[in-house]
Amino acid sequence: MANIDEISEFLVPEKSVLVLWDLQKMLVDNIFNKDEFLKNVQALASSARAKGVPVFLTKITPLPDRFQSAGRRYMMSKRPRPLNMTPDGLELAIKPEPGDIVLNKNTASIFVGTNFDLMMRNAGISTIVFTGIATELGVESSAREAGNRGYFPIVVTDAVSSMSKEGHARSLDTMRSLMPLVTANELVEFWKD
Repeated sequence: MANIDEISEFLVPEKSVLVLWDLQKMLVDNIFNKDEFLKNVQALASSARAKGVPVFLTKITPLPDRFQSAGRRYMMSKRPRPLNMTPDGLELAIKPEPGDIVLNKNTASIFVGTNFDLMMRNAGISTIVFTGIATELGVESSAREAGNRGYFPIVVTDAVSSMSKEGHARSLDTMRSLMPLVTANELVEFWKD
């Protein structure tokens, strides 16, 4: 875990954003630590908003089946439990507040097929704080890509989750050597100052 004081220079509110990755009911209802996860994500979002840190909520927006990639169709067919891709399942479990930005996407990267990178560069953002579902899929791939694009990615360990506790733990172990990991409480306390 990173010491929050060591990375404080990167957490300047004017240069940071908080990403709430794929908090849709179909995912939230299937994670291993739902109550703790939701409590931590809500505390972080409130803290970020109070400090003036923009909050982005990503939302899986499926392409029509014919236009989905073959790899995505294959991956979805191999899931142990099918996802509830109904309008109710696709609904966000945490409602956006005024000023929050909902970013529709259809890949496991916040940078592919969206204007996220353009928005970050236009606003002078250099630090991206990641929370959400699933740790080993969209969170890790987006955080890695953020680092590759020159941003400073930070992952909040107890505000990310997965349907697979083992996959979640492996992903955190991998990311630990690539970027700072902090807890929700550390970041909430830091943004209170």
